[in-house]
Amino acid sequence: METIECVKSRRSTRKYLDKPIEKETIQKIVEAASYAPSWKNTQVTRYTVVENPAKKAELANSAVLGFTPNSKTMTRCDKLIVQSVVTGVSGFEQDGSFSTAMEDRWQTYDAGISAEAFCLAAYEYGVGTVILGIIDPAKIAEIIDLPKDQKVTSVICAGYPEGPRNAPPRKSADELLRFV
Repeated sequence: METIECVKSRRSTRKYLDKPIEKETIQKIVEAASYAPSWKNTQVTRYTVVENPAKKAELANSAVLGFTPNSKTMTRCDKLIVQSVVTGVSGFEQDGSFSTAMEDRWQTYDAGISAEAFCLAAYEYGVGTVILGIIDPAKIAEIIDLPKDQKVTSVICAGYPEGPRNAPPRKSADELLRFV
């Protein structure tokens, strides 16, 4: 698949087939996502794959801040991928000071780049994804026993799509672009 075609045709997927994603496919997706750029090549993004049905149900029922559409999507998908970052690295100097006015927000920026790389790689392997943002990071970290040096940044639901989806309307480049 060509890059522009991949970017333009990938869709957020919320309905999935009852078909498991092989572990080696997830490994290939994460390997591709590992090439996403990061602050000074710190590569702080991590992925925890939740496949245990009881853990998935616990996350869907108690870690979405009451937002039931996310609960439904989490229970429908084959794998829940909890994305996290190692804290205190991206955007910091070795002495612990901030490198720029962005302070510790670079880790979130790195996570966003990596999440998109993950989703595009998944699409290449036929796996549909959606990045969930209405979540309770502290509750998720507790449920999956996330290492203390990491912070949850998002949850990515993954599974084989139930069917194709049309693209929602997009703004034109003229609306998004400004030259100075």
